[in-house]
Amino acid sequence: MRNRGFIITLTVIISLLCLFYLSFSLVSYQIQKDANAYAMDSKGNINYNKRQRYYDSLWNLPVYNLGFAKFTLREVKDFELHLGLDLQGGMHVVLEVSPVDVIKALSGDSKDPNFLQALANTQKLAIGSQRTFTEIFFDEYEKLAGPNQLSKVFANAANQGIIDFKTPEPEIKRIITNEVENAIERSYRIVKSRIDKFGVTNPNVQRIPGTGRIQVELPGVDNPERVRKLLQGVAKLEFWEVYEPNEYSEFLQKINDFAISKKKTTTTANNTSTSDTDKALASLTDGADTLKATGDSAKVATAPSQKEDSAAIAKRMIDSLNNVMNQNASALFTKLVRINPNYFELIYEARDTAAINDIIFDPEMAPAIPPTAKFLWGVKPTFEDQGKQYYTLYVIKKSRGNQAPLDGEAIKDARQGFDDRGRPDVQMVMNAEGSKIWKKLTGANVNRRIAIVLDNSVYSAPVVQSEIAGGNSSISGNFTIEEAQDLANILKVGKLPAPTRIVEEAVVGPSLGREAIQQGLISVVVGFLAVVIFMAVYYAGAGLVANGALLFNVFFIVGILANFEAALTLPGIAGIVLTIGMAVDANVLVFERIREEMRNQKPMLEAIELGYERAFWSIFDSNLTTLLTAFFLYTLGTGPIKGFAITLIIGIFCSFFTAVYVSRVIIYSLTHRKSGEGKISFATPFTLNAFRIQGVDFIGKRKLAYAFSGAIIVIGIILMLVQGLNLGVDFKGGRTYIVEFNQNVIASEVRSKLSAAFQGQGTEVKIYDTNNKVKVTTTYLIDDDSDEADEKVLAALKEGLKNYSQLNPQILSSSKVGATIASDIRDSAIESIFASLLAIFAYIFLRFRKWQFGLGAVLALFHDVLIVMSCVAIARLLGFSVEIDQVFVAAILTIIGYSINDTVVVFDRVRESLAGGAANKQELVAGMNKAVNDTFSRTIITALTTFLVVFVLFVAGGEVLRGFSFAMLLGVIFGTYSSIFIASAIVTDTMESIEPAVVPKQGGATAKAPVKIARAKA
Repeated sequence: MRNRGFIITLTVIISLLCLFYLSFSLVSYQIQKDANAYAMDSKGNINYNKRQRYYDSLWNLPVYNLGFAKFTLREVKDFELHLGLDLQGGMHVVLEVSPVDVIKALSGDSKDPNFLQALANTQKLAIGSQRTFTEIFFDEYEKLAGPNQLSKVFANAANQGIIDFKTPEPEIKRIITNEVENAIERSYRIVKSRIDKFGVTNPNVQRIPGTGRIQVELPGVDNPERVRKLLQGVAKLEFWEVYEPNEYSEFLQKINDFAISKKKTTTTANNTSTSDTDKALASLTDGADTLKATGDSAKVATAPSQKEDSAAIAKRMIDSLNNVMNQNASALFTKLVRINPNYFELIYEARDTAAINDIIFDPEMAPAIPPTAKFLWGVKPTFEDQGKQYYTLYVIKKSRGNQAPLDGEAIKDARQGFDDRGRPDVQMVMNAEGSKIWKKLTGANVNRRIAIVLDNSVYSAPVVQSEIAGGNSSISGNFTIEEAQDLANILKVGKLPAPTRIVEEAVVGPSLGREAIQQGLISVVVGFLAVVIFMAVYYAGAGLVANGALLFNVFFIVGILANFEAALTLPGIAGIVLTIGMAVDANVLVFERIREEMRNQKPMLEAIELGYERAFWSIFDSNLTTLLTAFFLYTLGTGPIKGFAITLIIGIFCSFFTAVYVSRVIIYSLTHRKSGEGKISFATPFTLNAFRIQGVDFIGKRKLAYAFSGAIIVIGIILMLVQGLNLGVDFKGGRTYIVEFNQNVIASEVRSKLSAAFQGQGTEVKIYDTNNKVKVTTTYLIDDDSDEADEKVLAALKEGLKNYSQLNPQILSSSKVGATIASDIRDSAIESIFASLLAIFAYIFLRFRKWQFGLGAVLALFHDVLIVMSCVAIARLLGFSVEIDQVFVAAILTIIGYSINDTVVVFDRVRESLAGGAANKQELVAGMNKAVNDTFSRTIITALTTFLVVFVLFVAGGEVLRGFSFAMLLGVIFGTYSSIFIASAIVTDTMESIEPAVVPKQGGATAKAPVKIARAKA
């Protein structure tokens, strides 16, 4: 055997590399066990903070010593086999960058009615459209304002030197389009930078091609709210001067009087602080937020609690407050928390902040509020007492144009550190221009406060004790280390050029992940054992060789996934299971060919050589066509579908290598022994002639097959028109929740309880996997992608579940798909199917040099897709419902790959059978029938092995893969059927004859047998 040494060497190298990378997973698993044991209490509960501290203590220490290299826990976590969201829990988010805000900024916030109307129209028309936002906007604006009018809006101070009134319209469009695209790209880079610093193992951040969307996957995340804030925060950092109490007391009284005059009601003041509250406030004033310059000349700012003038101010304010308490007062005073005698702040209990907002943000209150003042809340509670939270309201001094004296553009660097009291802080470094402004600002506000404001929330308002020069400062506040890290990361990577909104989100709980792992492992093990037993029984000794190659195949797939730092997902496990079934196909092709040669009286060694040689191109063609569909799955799919595609691609390469080369080396070693020619059996007495047929007229039965398929497809199409497609949330949009109860429930009863909570909007409730779990899908507030809408829908769900409070309902996972992205996912799914069919047609045409073969293959595949969809519709009528979602589309594409695999094998044998040509229709039919008969045993055996593993997946793979495995079961059955009865029949019906193959002449020339030229049937 040629290249035997190279194959052995390559196999050993790949095996060692796989062992090396998989060893990190074993080390990580052991450390995880130790961490859980360390953090577990006597009742078996795990303290997750304690476990995290255990990980932190080892993070940068060597935990794995190979002798020649040592690896820290951080490196071990990087190299281990990562698990996807569905296997360990986590969060999947799709962000959409708003082009509206970018275009508004370019217009200088124009109030032109045509401009604003065009934007409003574009937002509606962009939903589900394949055109870009800017293309639609240009058309809409031209309809309203007329041609060549863009310069009237975009020739402004914001675009000075770029766009003027003489700039041609096409150039303005190009500039605007580029600015929107650049904003999306900058947003992607900023989000990626934030996530890279977030501390999540194996995050995945990528742009979705052709859209303004960014996909983020964060395995293991257990704080979704923190992620949302991190991803969506525009990080608008500003430094504002602050009014002191003696400066705002007068207009505060006016606001109070105005509020009383508007609403003549009296409320009872509840502002007598407990002694505990007084102590908390006294402690607060002793450790107030500080602003200091870093370096030798550091000056620490302090709260004015020890100043006589501050005490006088506090006394005067409290006296005034005591006076109004005896009169009618608004919530501005009645809800105010009493402070200690030495300090005055506007502090309110969290539950009262809404009442305060109703007053200070009331548009009718504008006459009472000076134009130079605005109110901002502190971002975090100022203090907590007896379970209650209290927030500070700051009065900010506005400047002309409402522009902050200094903003985040001045920040050159930021990092989390600790102040001189050991509290977490954020250390900032400003650029040269910012340093100058900062020096002037702090110098003008000595003994006064400067508010550090991020996204209109005050993070800190320290008192400046002296001028700060040099631009090196730190923000010290009521931060945790985590919050300080997040703030520093946001400041460091910059602000988002445009707001983002979450249009798709999935949160998977860890308990659901553990269940998925269990189901996935069962599927892999049982599927593998089923194939191993079948191959050993059917092919005897050669079957054992195939099993050895199959073991290498699975080992290589898992090892290469770890090597590439790819995440293993539940669909990825399905890919491994499917690869097990499909990998057997190559061995079956070889073994059936060897058995055929042996029946033709060839010696065993010669039969083995001929078997591998003649099966090679059939294996190559079938794997390549399957690879094409896997490529489209990866290119056009998102989330878990990519995980499936990656696993399938790796599996195709591994199965080709192990089946064609590794098994051949093993068989060669068994048959070429030093002691003499060895023996190996390729069949048992019971399977020697199993599935072997001759002389069956498959092509002659093609009209019957056409009628049978046509009947099923017609029935299916009618049912799909009547019932509609059972689209999943991926394709129609909505929010989905998996809810678990501690007892079995009836889905229809749960739905009736939830319908009222969701205000009668579309609500579906289905049993999910077991009778104590349900999948709730609702279109309530589907057109609202805001966080507020998410919270409102979740609150409605919880309200509806109160009817089952005795069953302790737990929300295990949630997902959201906006209406816009749902239409895009649906379109990309359709595109991926048609792109696969087109690519396969092109390959078959090039490979077989006849368009009839390409047409036959594609029509057979189209037949398979239609008949599977029809059977799903019929199954729905009979009570078994399958959702049409992304995973189902993955199944359709996999069916295409599987079916073309079968068809190519038949076509390869057709080419061999008709190498001498077919002068007429009768010879053509005979050649086609011979090819189908010769490959029948291989077709049936491959179908059986694949059916076995897919059936295991259907039974044990869990609810997530139920639709996938059901579609695959249908695909295996009808893909096999179409390879036998449909594909070759179509080729036969579109051809009258076929040319003979070109054969070599002596001396290198070529000749053709004198038969008729192939003619396509008109």
